Amino acid sequence: MPLSDKDVEELVKFLTTNSFPYHRITAPSEELVRQLIVDGRFEADGVRTYWVFGDNQRLGLAILERLESHCPVFDLRLVEEARGQGSGVPVLQALTSLVFNEAPKAHRFAGRTREDNIAMRKTFVRSGFLKEAHYRDDWPLDDGGWIASVTYAVLRRDWELGTVTGFSREDVDQP
Repeated sequence: MPLSDKDVEELVKFLTTNSFPYHRITAPSEELVRQLIVDGRFEADGVRTYWVFGDNQRLGLAILERLESHCPVFDLRLVEEARGQGSGVPVLQALTSLVFNEAPKAHRFAGRTREDNIAMRKTFVRSGFLKEAHYRDDWPLDDGGWIASVTYAVLRRDWELGTVTGFSREDVDQP
């Protein structure tokens, strides 16, 4: 269900009462969330936000970005109680269908997470996405350290055909 102007307080409550350990901002403050709303983080040109529902309750929030591009991306945040319950796959499949049905320029649909977010990485694979990139020391940690990020994507043609097109992971010879 799309986010509406009437959802501001629910959005603030959702983002400030749940922890998001695999996101850059793990515990956003009310002030930050309200500023992000004003800045267009959740609704702007090429950006749409949707509530995720399941079992007649709100399970999370999905932010679709770059909807006007050939490769939209997403940010998915589930309530703590819904994590590890298997709801990620149907949510990601629904988002993929939404993007490819609503964004005519979309050729690919991609998402990124930290390398240690094993549950999300499995969700990507089970949803028909393919790992395309592994960026070393790309994600800053709160303690000043770094961790790798990984990017997964699904191609429109694979979504239409129900397949996953692989590619050679071999690289050119090193000197």
